[in-house]
Amino acid sequence: MALALFIGLVGGLIIERLLELRASRRNMALLFARGGRERSSGHYPLIVAMHVGFFISTITEFILRGECLPEFWLLPLGVFVAAQLLRLWSRISLGGRWTSRIVTVPGEPLVASGPYRFLSHPIYLAVALELLSLPLIFGLWCTAIVFTVLNAIILLGVRIPAERRALIEK
Repeated sequence: MALALFIGLVGGLIIERLLELRASRRNMALLFARGGRERSSGHYPLIVAMHVGFFISTITEFILRGECLPEFWLLPLGVFVAAQLLRLWSRISLGGRWTSRIVTVPGEPLVASGPYRFLSHPIYLAVALELLSLPLIFGLWCTAIVFTVLNAIILLGVRIPAERRALIEK
């Protein structure tokens, strides 16, 4: 059961990320056609590398640990499912304005519907919950801790400040 669940969740998340990259490229083209500009792109390879590293670490630690589910696995599974729902709600609320990069269109107001009524960065919360909960479903503590910390450093130290600067310069 653990192996099937692992393949389903990790494989599903990898597929989701790849589909998101395709949607991001499509949305970026539409935003650029409306006068949008990409901002602060220099950190983007770091984000991609962190996510690729997360999947490699998750798979490696799972193989090394062996196929078993800890007694508490349903709790992180619930958090993971909630993160997916938050991610979906956030993307639906942004519509064609969602990208994996920072793109601003002059004159367009911030989205203030959906989860954006309550949080400035709901997708970042969803990602943080994913990076913590997915490994914990399988007892992969090292991956959960390392990538939760790396993600926090990148988001709080680089990405969110870059988004704030982009909105000011818009």
